[in-house]
Amino acid sequence: MTTNCTRLIFVNLPVRDLKRSMAFFGQLGFTQNEICNTTKQTEGLFALSCSSRAEVDELVEKAVAAGGKHAMAPQDHGVMYGWSFYDPDGHHWEVMWMDPKTIQPQ
Repeated sequence: MTTNCTRLIFVNLPVRDLKRSMAFFGQLGFTQNEICNTTKQTEGLFALSCSSRAEVDELVEKAVAAGGKHAMAPQDHGVMYGWSFYDPDGHHWEVMWMDPKTIQPQ
């Protein structure tokens, strides 16, 4: 990893009072960005775990039937399986299953 590169983090959080939140962060010197165009950029990536591969497939198909769109093709890594969809606002949802036998107890 390069040690002299600038690293950015973008966090999107719901707020109770938008004007108050904008004023607060403005006082800290932050600027506000426009709403993300989810057809060109990923605003956020959300992952949901499932109890089986079948549940992954079922949830993605339900999401597509409800108005979402397929994002990527299913990914089968043997001990981990995932598939993804975009919700109607373009948010990317990863749905995944991991074989519980591969998880090490802490």
